[in-house]
Formats: sequence, C-alpha cells, structure tokens
Amino acid sequence: MFESKLRELLIALKGGVVTMQYPLGPAPPLPERFRGKIELDIGRCVGCGGCGAVCPARLIVTRDPDQMWRSIDIYRERCTYCGRCEDVCQEGAVRLTHEFELATNDKADLTDHLEIFMASCGRCGRCFKPDEPLDRIRTTGLVSV
Repeated sequence: MFESKLRELLIALKGGVVTMQYPLGPAPPLPERFRGKIELDIGRCVGCGGCGAVCPARLIVTRDPDQMWRSIDIYRERCTYCGRCEDVCQEGAVRLTHEFELATNDKADLTDHLEIFMASCGRCGRCFKPDEPLDRIRTTGLVSV
C-alpha cells in the first residue's frame, strides 16, 4: 500500500506546476471571445429593448417613465454572461468586455441607470430615438421663433 501511494506521489510531482498564481500574480491571458462585464454605449443605443427581451436573467430592464424618455436599468449581479444581449443588438451598443473582477461590498456598484431621450411618431405614437441633435430640439417643441 505504501508503494502505491509513493508511486502516485512520483506521478503527481513529475507533472510539474499546473495551477496559476492568479490572485498573487498577473491575470491569465483571456481568449478573444471572452465574455466579461456588460457595457452599454448610450450613444449608440436606440432604446429598442431587444437586449432586455432576450436576457434569460432579466439583467436589462427597460421602462418608459413618460412619452419622451426611456430608462434602462442594468443589474450586473444577475448576469450569467451568456452573451445573448450582445448578439441581438443591431447597433452594437451592448458589448461584453474583458473585465471580470466585479467583486464589491456594495450591490449598488453593480447597477447602472441610464436614460435615453425618445421622440414619438406623429402618425402611430410609438417612441423612437431621433438621429440628430437638431431633430431632438424640434420634437420637444423648443424651436426658437
């Protein structure tokens, strides 16, 4: 019995070091398609809400507090890093970064609240995001006389 245990020890030692010293040393290299922290580029977002609709964990929540604004809340503590939100976003506003160290003592650090100005269509009444800043002024009735 002692010989078999000694043989196992020699096999284990022959393999060398197979673990990384990550917390005490440098971070391991990440693959190109690594899925880390979710980021939303509010400048590219059109407020369609598709990312929130496909998220299985309900990470992205869209609300319309009034006719002109759409609020987007991101609750990162719920994220399963599936990448569906990034795949469905046609504008490229949602992307998963290479940041993975999200440990914090305050849950509010993992939550973002964003607001997007939306205009409403004169014909159907549905909301849309105006393309240009001048369009935004005209839709809210702030045109100078």
